[in-house]
Amino acid sequence: MSEDRSGQHKSWLDKLTDLFSDDPQSRQDIKVILREAAERSIVDSDTLNILEGALQVSEMQVRDIMIPRSQMVSINVDAPLKEYLPQIIESAHSRFPVMGDAQDEVLGIMLAKDLLPLIINEDRDNFRLKEILRPTTFVPESKRLNVLLREFRATRNHMAVVVDEFGGVAGLVTIEDVLEQIVGEIEDEHDFDEEDSMIKEVEDGVTMVKALTPVGDFNEHFGARFIDSDFDTIGGIVIHHFGRVPECNESIRIEQWIFKVVNGTSRQINLLEVTPA
Repeated sequence: MSEDRSGQHKSWLDKLTDLFSDDPQSRQDIKVILREAAERSIVDSDTLNILEGALQVSEMQVRDIMIPRSQMVSINVDAPLKEYLPQIIESAHSRFPVMGDAQDEVLGIMLAKDLLPLIINEDRDNFRLKEILRPTTFVPESKRLNVLLREFRATRNHMAVVVDEFGGVAGLVTIEDVLEQIVGEIEDEHDFDEEDSMIKEVEDGVTMVKALTPVGDFNEHFGARFIDSDFDTIGGIVIHHFGRVPECNESIRIEQWIFKVVNGTSRQINLLEVTPA
């Protein structure tokens, strides 16, 4: 039973209602109110981050989060299976745009799981990629993320090809890209659970390092001498040496170590595999 307001404790709903007693006039006003709610312990920090992420999504466009064309992992429709199968395995993606011979010709989306029947099908030489393609969803760079998320949910699509104002392929975007703007990074099987652990040796000579690991901590663990005056994190140093945000599975040698990107997005890297060069 709710308690009355005469000197007794208010319910969290009463407290939140009090915060909105003055009608907010903008999204910024809502953010201020939500932060006040967090300061008063009406909502916890995780809830605050999700609510702020939801507000942010309504202000963002597809171009802000899309994977640019230069980083797309695509398949040519005429390529033989043995040619692109290693690419599918290495990228570990579940969906791939399939391109035709003409420039910017996207014929459809291939789901990696649709290749599973080939394991028991002995007639692999007669396999035709066109026969298993799913329809392609095209979206403009300017589409709002909240609208895109609603369309993803309605159509049950997980990927869309992004086109520019001239109809050319600009990149692609997935439902995971949108959701990460709301809930934060969606971890996968490569991530490790220890909250305070930034560096974890998984086998002899192979170490997983979170990109946010401070340069000083990396130096201490590996006996390295990276300078931390320009970059605070080891991820910043790796991006600097690439000259761009690298794709997953890309590797680079820096001094006596090989850094391989294990987890990341088109905007940042999250997890690195470090091995001796």
